[in-house]
Amino acid sequence: MNTNSEQHGPGDLTEATEEQQITLRGPAQLADALPYLMGYFPSDSVVMVALHGRRGRFGGRLRLGIPKSPQEWAPVAGQLADSLVTNSERRGDRPDGIVVFLCQDPQDGESGRQVMERLRTFAQRLRTACGALDVPVLEALCISGGRFWSYCCPDGRCCPSEGTGLALPGTSVMAAAAAYAGIQVRGTLREMEDRLTPRPGDPSLLRERVRAMDTVGGRVVPRILSASGRAEVAQETLDLAHVLIKRLSLAPAPRGSWAAADIADDELVSDEEAATVVIGLQDRETRDRAAEWMEGPEAAPALRLWRLLARRCAGPYDTYAAPPLTLAGWVAWSTGDEPEARAALGLALRTDREYTFAQLLHQACNEGLDPERLRTCLRRDRAARTGRPGAGVGRPDRNTARRRRVAASSRGGRGGRARTVREVRAAGRGGSGRPARGVRRGRPTGGPAAGAAGGRAAGVRPAGVRPAGVRGAQAATREGVRRRETPLRARRGARSGR
Repeated sequence: MNTNSEQHGPGDLTEATEEQQITLRGPAQLADALPYLMGYFPSDSVVMVALHGRRGRFGGRLRLGIPKSPQEWAPVAGQLADSLVTNSERRGDRPDGIVVFLCQDPQDGESGRQVMERLRTFAQRLRTACGALDVPVLEALCISGGRFWSYCCPDGRCCPSEGTGLALPGTSVMAAAAAYAGIQVRGTLREMEDRLTPRPGDPSLLRERVRAMDTVGGRVVPRILSASGRAEVAQETLDLAHVLIKRLSLAPAPRGSWAAADIADDELVSDEEAATVVIGLQDRETRDRAAEWMEGPEAAPALRLWRLLARRCAGPYDTYAAPPLTLAGWVAWSTGDEPEARAALGLALRTDREYTFAQLLHQACNEGLDPERLRTCLRRDRAARTGRPGAGVGRPDRNTARRRRVAASSRGGRGGRARTVREVRAAGRGGSGRPARGVRRGRPTGGPAAGAAGGRAAGVRPAGVRPAGVRGAQAATREGVRRRETPLRARRGARSGR
């Protein structure tokens, strides 16, 4: 987590960097600061932020979707409190306090105050769970319908029962500091996820895309499963992906909303082209080579392509979205966009909770590690394959370089250092030979807190495809590659978990 904060006394928090110090006073400024701490507006989420030291320096934070069933609130609260405290201790600094945010928009016919009252029990469970670990919750806020309420402040003069309106966007002290530092809020979490998931639309369009997957799969999968055809399919997939990246890079970027930009991108790639790349990426070695488009002028169009391909994985092919979602998360993380990286990797794990590359990247991103070590490995692989050092590798743009410097200085401000991917694995085992709590053999365990990354849709086998055909391509190619796992995994790729 790249933001540090300090507390000057009851209700006074200070955001500190090497260049400036920002004081946040009271629940109102805390509520206004949340989007800047996360990089987006959390929706339907519980967010917990650790505070350290006498002045309340901000430390680690975590986010999880609010469980729908009140029966899950008590066990989820215990797991979240334990996870935040344990991970903070692993970094060497036990929290001295915690701030809790419950963010949920009102449902039809519901007011923000009713949301606050409905979630009051959950807030109390979180406070009790943290207190059981001897870490007090110094503030617990509910944010709903453009207003906030405090569960901790009994003074109606500063925290009235009808709630307090949030500051207008861009008018708070945190907004001014973020603008000065070049930090942008990426909209809501739901908006970021919408860019990575199929849009509801014309049923005939969905049928055409499924038909394209059926056709391409029936032609390509038998070749993937053959000893001689697998390498050819991999090269054809990468060649086509390169053509599409080039096409996207040459297309003028449309102005307006994200939705308009994504629609314009969708029109540039046919259903058959998208299906060919999606099915080819189910091979892990092909996916790892595609991960080399990660920086410089290649990164932005590559991210647009991976988003586009994830949106095409609809209906019975929804589980095929794990590779493009993971690649989208990797490119976003590599270029310094951690909010989108977490959103993409979280969706990848929701699609396939056992997708190892997404697990590793998600943990590494959440641990605040530096992706440069993994980028170095990918550059080395590309140079070895092409015979030219640095072949095809662009230099990071100015914004990317600046984001890396900010992230590095923020990590340094905590007295820590950027750790390598190998150290992510060691951290995941808690320094012992056993997996860390909530992780079993490299996979998230079950339980309520794992629900955010759980479950895949059960889809129906596409018409005209044999059991060993397109629908079974993912499992078959995984089995065929398992004995000689991907180069990234062999190098202890990048792992992550919330």
